[in-house]
Amino acid sequence: MKNLEANRRSRAGFSAFSLVEVVISVAILALCLGGIVYGYVLQAHRAEWSAYSLAAQSLASQAIEQARSAQWDPQAWPVIDELPPTNFFTVEQLDMLRSGLPVSATNFITITEVSTNPPLRQIEVACTWMFMNRGPFTNTMISLRAADQ
Repeated sequence: MKNLEANRRSRAGFSAFSLVEVVISVAILALCLGGIVYGYVLQAHRAEWSAYSLAAQSLASQAIEQARSAQWDPQAWPVIDELPPTNFFTVEQLDMLRSGLPVSATNFITITEVSTNPPLRQIEVACTWMFMNRGPFTNTMISLRAADQ
C-alpha cells in the first residue's frame, strides 16, 4: 500500500508542463496568430487595390463611351467629324475616397485612323493611377469605331 501511494506521488510531479514546453507552445501560438493577422492585413490591402482598379476601369469606360458617342459621318455634307485622330489626356477623381482625400487618375486618350475605306478608327484609353506609393498602375481599354455608329 505504501509502495502504491509513493508511486502516485512520484507520477504527480511529472504530470505538469515544464517551463520550456509552455514557452515553445506560446511561441507557436504567437506565430500562428501573427500569420492570421498578416493574412488579414494583406487581404484588406488587396481588396482596396481591387476597388481602385475597378474605379479606374470605370473611368476608362466612361472615356471610351464619350468618344464613341461623338458624331462622325464622313458621307454627310458638310462632313461631320467630332472624332478626329488625336492624343489628349484628362485628370479626374476616382469614384472612391482614401483617408478622406480624393485620389486622382489620368486618362490618356488616343484616337487613330485604322482605315479610310471602310472608315474605321481605334479609340484607346489608358487610365493611370497610384496606390499606396506603389505603381503607377494602368487600366487600358481599346475599341474600334466605324463611321456613323
